[in-house]
Amino acid sequence: MAGIPRAAAGPGIRTRAVLFVLCGAIFLEGIDVAMLNVALPSIRADLGMSTGALQWVMSAYVLGYGGFMLLGGRAADLFGRRRMFVLWLTVFLLFSGLGGLATEGWTLILARFVTGVAAAFMTPAGLSLVTTSFAEGPARDRALLVYSGTAAAGFTVGLVAGGLLSAVHWRWVFFAPVVLSLAVLAAAVVYVPKQARPDRAGGRVDAPGAVTVTAALVLIVLGVERAAHAGIAGTAGTLLGGLALLTVFVLVERRSPAPLVRLGILRRGPLVRANLAAMLFAAGFFGFQFLVVLYLQELRGWSALETSLAMLVAGVDAVLSPTLTPRLVGRFGHARVISGGLLLAALAYGLFLPVGADWTYAMMFPSLLVLGLAFSLAYGPLTIVATEGVAQEEQGLAGGLLYTSFQFGAALGLSAVTAVSTAAAGPETPAGLLEGYRAGLVVPFVAALTATAVSLLGAPSRRSAPAQPPSQAASSATPPAATSADAGTSR
Repeated sequence: MAGIPRAAAGPGIRTRAVLFVLCGAIFLEGIDVAMLNVALPSIRADLGMSTGALQWVMSAYVLGYGGFMLLGGRAADLFGRRRMFVLWLTVFLLFSGLGGLATEGWTLILARFVTGVAAAFMTPAGLSLVTTSFAEGPARDRALLVYSGTAAAGFTVGLVAGGLLSAVHWRWVFFAPVVLSLAVLAAAVVYVPKQARPDRAGGRVDAPGAVTVTAALVLIVLGVERAAHAGIAGTAGTLLGGLALLTVFVLVERRSPAPLVRLGILRRGPLVRANLAAMLFAAGFFGFQFLVVLYLQELRGWSALETSLAMLVAGVDAVLSPTLTPRLVGRFGHARVISGGLLLAALAYGLFLPVGADWTYAMMFPSLLVLGLAFSLAYGPLTIVATEGVAQEEQGLAGGLLYTSFQFGAALGLSAVTAVSTAAAGPETPAGLLEGYRAGLVVPFVAALTATAVSLLGAPSRRSAPAQPPSQAASSATPPAATSADAGTSR
């Protein structure tokens, strides 16, 4: 084995340790968001926040996350993935703790905004560390499916943990991630190898591009997030302002000698289709979950913990993503598995459309179970397709594009289901609320069907080779020049 780069010999112990650390970070991000969802009523009661102000506890995070994600992804490529990951994980840790110390609503909202910005830089850096630590092919696919399964597990565990911690005090919802962040940060410093500073000779940081795209995304996400709460004129003005800045950004990038986003990357059909499908999938998933939580708590009177336990079955994706999905991808290819997952999502939403005021849990169970299966089939393979074939030096950008699509889709779905259910709701009675929920459930159903159509537009992806043992994966991996976490040369 002398003289053979570690990347060519398959993932070693150090590389697996890096994957473990990065899975810890994405688990942290998922658990942080999910725990907060179920703690909102307790926060409102303790801090005396209005419904409008409470909504900003979630929206501030979405605004920071979605608005800065693309900049965060490119920063990982320009300034070093390990450097960005460790730095912004530290910021995430600090401001999560500050959120738990908040005594005023505005302090909590500010802390959540900065936490979202930190996640926007940390998450694509972590994803690009995964994609550059494993050679493209079966080894990387398995790593990404484990990574996506861990993200799903974080969200599922967060739902239950949030209910349990809120029963003690809502502040523990913020303090608990601090403990996990410290553990992940310590492991990252030890196991993620230091990397050479990326070579930016002859180039420069695209400051105009960074300012215009960040401002554009912040305005667009803000407009979508506020669509169900603000007036039509204000929403339209915000969205138009964001689109205008996005146009300016495209013009800037076309003339920049060192663009923040190389526009040519958007000519890759599989990447564009994966991002569009991811956006629609996230819109349906988060919109559906939002309505189910309202249905169970507002209409049925279930507690936060009961709601969390009811939705726990959807967490089956955490088990299936790294076990069943790789086998299906190896046999049928990414495109077919993604399309199957999106169709299952539509089935899950369709089964819930006729929901009644007296449905038993057994009647809800099939939708939640099928949704978990759908997530396991769609999320991981979408991540693979969105980063497959992208040059090493643009893996951070590819990750930023993907997570921007997911975040924008989540904001779009939440706003759409809120607007539709509010408009269709009848009087403030159980029957009136149910009428609104049923109308809102059409949104995720249509989003899933549209995502399926998008995924089927292009030619089917090449069939992935069957999963191979690590010793055999080396022969089908990328050439020895591929970067490796063990060698410490990825940028």
